[in-house]
Amino acid sequence: MKLVLATGNRGKLREFRQMCQDEVVPFSDLLGTFEIVEDGDTFAANALIKARTIYEKLGEDYLVIADDSGISLPVLDGAPGIYSARYAGEDASDKDNLHKLIEAVKEKGLKSTPAYYTAAIAIVGGGQVIHDSLLCNKSQITRPLEYVVHGWMHGEVVDEPRGDKGFGYDPIFIPDGYDKTLGELEDDVKSEISHRSKALALAKPIINMLRNK
Repeated sequence: MKLVLATGNRGKLREFRQMCQDEVVPFSDLLGTFEIVEDGDTFAANALIKARTIYEKLGEDYLVIADDSGISLPVLDGAPGIYSARYAGEDASDKDNLHKLIEAVKEKGLKSTPAYYTAAIAIVGGGQVIHDSLLCNKSQITRPLEYVVHGWMHGEVVDEPRGDKGFGYDPIFIPDGYDKTLGELEDDVKSEISHRSKALALAKPIINMLRNK
């Protein structure tokens, strides 16, 4: 059963491949590129929207995983939150989003402030056969199983970028217990402490179970 990642974000694909130690194929390799409308009101809802969309197009020979993640600042009432990828507008770049968040922190008169990353990973696949009792079991429907797990990373956001590793808001986020931003920390350190790695640690047993069904 092929493992497909429902994202076009190359940074996320790289992280998933490093953490999964397995072959993960981006959906665009199989279906080409197209936009998935993420109109959920939580990270979990958006992750499921992405995973369901790709699974419906590929079918039961595939196991689809999707991540929805973002950064939240209590001082900004939780913003950017689920809008992290488009904080500065629909067509905003990572740099645009980063600088808008820096300006929002500066407008509060702060050099740093508590923040946390959230990652929701949805897994869709490993379908179970459901018989239609109205048709005397002559009709079968394959319905995929769905799971969602979460991971968090707490720390603080600072008012100026440091380092060029990672992506997104990494250059301004310092994890608890560290004095460097995610833009400065090595990938192996980040993979141990990140919100995505924590969520993936919970997702791996589910992925293995579904692939071995």
